[in-house]
Amino acid sequence: MLRHLAKAATFTALGAVEYSITSIRERGRNAEQRRADAILEFLIRMGPIYIKMGQIAATRSDLLPPSWVDTLRVLQDRTPHMSPVESRAAIERELGGPLAATFRTLDLRPVASASVAQVHLAELLDGRRVAVKLVKNRVPEQIDHSLGAIGSMLKLVHRTTPRVRELNLPKRFDEVARLLRPQADMTLEAQQQERIRANFVSHPYVLVPQTLPELVTDRMLVMEYMDGIPGKESATVDFPRERLAQRLQDVIYTMLYMHGMCHGDPHPGNILFTPDGKLVLLDYGVTVELSEDEKWGLSSFYYACTRKEWDIAIDRFTRYFVVANEKLERGRESYRTEMAEVLRYHFDISSSQWSTVSYFNDVSAVLRKYDSQYTTNFTKVELVFLSCEGFASQINPEIDIWANARKFTDRYSPYMNAEVERRFATSFQQQMPTSLALRDRAHDTLVAPTHIDRYFFPSGFPVFVEEATGGKVRDFDGNEYIDLSGGYGPHLLGYAHPAINAAIADGARRGLVNGIGNRSEIELAELLVDALPAAQKAVLCNSGTEAILFAIRMCRGYRRRHVVAKFEGHYHGFSDQGMVSSWFRFAGDRDRPAPVAGSLGSDPGSVASTVVLQYGDIPGLARLREHADELACVILEPMPTSVVALHSEFLAELRRLCTELDIPLIFDEVVSGFRVAYGGVQVLADIHPDVTCLGKVIGGGLPCGAVVGDARIIDMAKSSQDPFYDYENKVFAGGTLSGNSLTCAAGLAALRYLREHQEIYIELEDNTQRLADMMREATEQRDIACRINARNSIFSLNFSHREAGLYRERMAGSNFKATIALAYYMRKHQVYLPELHSFLISAAHTTEDLDQIAHAFEKSLDEMLADELFVI
Repeated sequence: MLRHLAKAATFTALGAVEYSITSIRERGRNAEQRRADAILEFLIRMGPIYIKMGQIAATRSDLLPPSWVDTLRVLQDRTPHMSPVESRAAIERELGGPLAATFRTLDLRPVASASVAQVHLAELLDGRRVAVKLVKNRVPEQIDHSLGAIGSMLKLVHRTTPRVRELNLPKRFDEVARLLRPQADMTLEAQQQERIRANFVSHPYVLVPQTLPELVTDRMLVMEYMDGIPGKESATVDFPRERLAQRLQDVIYTMLYMHGMCHGDPHPGNILFTPDGKLVLLDYGVTVELSEDEKWGLSSFYYACTRKEWDIAIDRFTRYFVVANEKLERGRESYRTEMAEVLRYHFDISSSQWSTVSYFNDVSAVLRKYDSQYTTNFTKVELVFLSCEGFASQINPEIDIWANARKFTDRYSPYMNAEVERRFATSFQQQMPTSLALRDRAHDTLVAPTHIDRYFFPSGFPVFVEEATGGKVRDFDGNEYIDLSGGYGPHLLGYAHPAINAAIADGARRGLVNGIGNRSEIELAELLVDALPAAQKAVLCNSGTEAILFAIRMCRGYRRRHVVAKFEGHYHGFSDQGMVSSWFRFAGDRDRPAPVAGSLGSDPGSVASTVVLQYGDIPGLARLREHADELACVILEPMPTSVVALHSEFLAELRRLCTELDIPLIFDEVVSGFRVAYGGVQVLADIHPDVTCLGKVIGGGLPCGAVVGDARIIDMAKSSQDPFYDYENKVFAGGTLSGNSLTCAAGLAALRYLREHQEIYIELEDNTQRLADMMREATEQRDIACRINARNSIFSLNFSHREAGLYRERMAGSNFKATIALAYYMRKHQVYLPELHSFLISAAHTTEDLDQIAHAFEKSLDEMLADELFVI
């Protein structure tokens, strides 16, 4: 009871409608109702903390008698409030002047009054309708008094009751009290409200009122007025109750799992519904904030549970959310056995009768047996889950909590549900049996991490190509697909381009030369240097990854420093350092990311010697000054292909700062070089790095890479003719096939053609915007949350309502399942889209191709809606 008393104190409330205490008390005075009334009177008399206990109890219709729940609902929005005279005085105190100087009208009778504050409707002088949230007089003092009293009681019980002592309630309550004390601070609440509002901007069915910063004080918060149907009257919403309850659950899970910033008190008094089923989230006095590690732990734990991988789930839960005692460490095997029984029972045996209360009680019982407990933050998460389940069950008493939870977690995994996967398997067995047979044949001998066994997101239904021409590929069953992969970038001119084919044929006839000088390597280097305004010399290699490795090594040698600064979400090939913080695992604050290994097997030293920044965060560049004395270089994608964003102002400031600090700046233009413009992003933005890494397009479809830039840095790889000096002052850059005659001939043909036909870039951009507009229109017509960023032939599609800002925020809202599934739906309609990757168009794609792509996209969206891949 004491444990739940401490936890229940983490809630606050804001209501929106009139509700009369008197009307409740006038009902039948049977014994049960009298007890409910007595509890109501006691909680109100005891003050804000106790009122919050009643608010959480009022959502538990599954646990308490109906008359109790009905009676306690008054606490959600109609507790005693200040008189009109007191209210006027309090508001004018916060304004520092008369009401009439700010408001045209203000109703001094609150429309809602909960534990901490009351809400008044008002109209500003400019005619805008607003809600004024006002902290009641004496409430902060009452909170301090109540918390002090409860804390003293817990300390007494802790000292005198050995069985309770193991819970260490005083320490845990102190942590919770630190959360509760500032809840009457409206300045802090406004900040939290704006953070959550930013996360839901453009969401299809979530609304958060905007605050008016100029009218926010410690005791008063003014926000835009939003009308709606009170949460406790959800039955009157003209929207299917099953979908309404699922929306509520989905919103709470989105905040916890994906945003990491969650409304801490989702009871009916804090949520309104619009007539068409949108949710209006109110009151941010209590929020739950999860670190990147905790978000990862929460998602990965529940994901393991959905796959019934109990041992993995236990490891993840214990690592991220348990404060383990020595007793647990000694008895880890028995602990694992008992915890596995709990998880198996709740997530498998009785999942159709899911009860969050029962689940948490059983987990807590196991932890207590081993003198261990949840982390404080997981205690808050537990309360959010409990409130969400209670409210959702009120909306739809038949709700299947676990089934809805699975639908949510499924969206953030690469695995389709069994029914949809079976349909694809049947369809593709008829459409491309040879490709599936080759997939199965490869299983025995080949690991193909690029196109079959892809890291994180394997391809279930890969296409095996027999022939590729122009903008299309043909598989071994004769299916022709419009190709939106382009080999991940090299085939800008399309497959089998005549100029490139002729150069390759001629080069093959003359014999492939490598390791010995050939004229083509000199001509390719000259062409690259000529195309990039700040470049002076070039080193050729075999891939973009090699180019990155060479460039970083050259800069380390030049600067005699070893630390590298890179940007979160920017992928620089498969080297250990190139992959740091490039994938889906992040750490540290959004403003000061911490480096994370790209995969198992990465060298810890490479990770530790990386400073991670955020693309587009100009203030964050100040960290370069902090590390200036240890940095070898700064590397980034000037236009990150994951989000297709070009922030010229940011790049200009980065260039200025690197020049000032004498830190070499590397542009990774492996994808964008010669694709977005002749020369790349640096030509578009007119911002030039010290070193550019190239690949993809410059090889004409054959393996190729290059490091191009300032002679002082490129010459770090040039011998001095003194071996002793070289060892001490030069860096090694080698490669048996680097600069081979066949690759250089193909690259020369491609780049010469692009140099002579630069109208291609204008046509590509026109086609890019045309296709993007058609795709956006298709999602808007179907009310599907989707972000399509596109420019200069590169597309980034993300099923999410969130703008493509910071990479971690983009990933935190992504529906991975839908993105991967889209590739398979499109494949059914003769369009090859790579799974979960930026996609590309080429100069070989025609207007008719673009129309066919748009049509296939529309048909795919309709099928995805029918297969319930979106919550709408």
